[in-house]
Parts: sequence; C-alpha cells; structure tokens
Amino acid sequence: MTWIKPSFLWMMYRSGWARKPNQERVLRIDIDRVGFEWALAHAALSHFRSGVHADRDQWRAEVADCPVRVQWDPDRSIQLEAQPWRAIKVGLSGEAVDRYVDQWIVDMTDVTGLARSTHSAVLDGRTADALRQLPAERPYPLPEHLRRRLGADG
Repeated sequence: MTWIKPSFLWMMYRSGWARKPNQERVLRIDIDRVGFEWALAHAALSHFRSGVHADRDQWRAEVADCPVRVQWDPDRSIQLEAQPWRAIKVGLSGEAVDRYVDQWIVDMTDVTGLARSTHSAVLDGRTADALRQLPAERPYPLPEHLRRRLGADG
C-alpha cells in the first residue's frame, strides 16, 4: 500500500523529523482534488466503526471491494505529542495506486530541509520560529456523503 498522509506534523512524528532509518527524505506530493476525492469515494475505513457501518459484515464487504483504506490517527503538536483531533491517512492499493502515479500527482517537492530546520528550532526552544515554518494546513471541506462514509464527524 502507498499512503497519503496530509498532516506535516504527523509525518514528522512518523519519520522522526526525517531521521529514522529509511525515512531520511520527506517529499511533499501535491495531488489534484479530483483524484483525492476519487480515493475518498472508493475508501473503506481500516477498522469497523458502529454508526458508520450497519454491522461487521457490511464493513468487511466494503474492505473487500475498495482499493483505498482510511485511518484516523491522532494529529501531532510541534513537540509531536498526540492531539485530541485526528489526522487522516489514506492508503492506496491496486487501481488507486495506478491512478495516483499516472493521473493525480501535480508536483513533488523535497521538504527534508524544512523538516530538519523546523526540528532544530524545536530542539533549540524556538517554538514560535518552528511554528512559523510549518506548511499551511486547513480542514478539507468534505461533501456530506463522504463525511458519513469516512466517519469524519466523530
């Protein structure tokens, strides 16, 4: 599976500020909105969730039919501490990977230097400087049918 992880700080948590073995490079990959919404529309939650699924059989059927998985993990602070809100992770397989590679990617930028300079500011106690370096992130306006499908309300 190939994963889309839109939260910069979640990626810093995962990659150890681009210092963990085999994670020493961090790329920002811009994809088009049509592709991202295709992925979300063809996604199944990675775990059963009452209120989203009628029962476990419905969830299992969605997982079997969908080339995309969605997970919700705690987002991270500048100190990489878990936050009360969740960050989406979108896992692509099969047809979704082909579409991602061949159609959705608009641009790629190596942000390893940004990761390391932001981490240096955090280590030096320059939190305000570190926060100013963060890429702008804002909530993604999901259509209501996708909010329900992906359990984005709770």
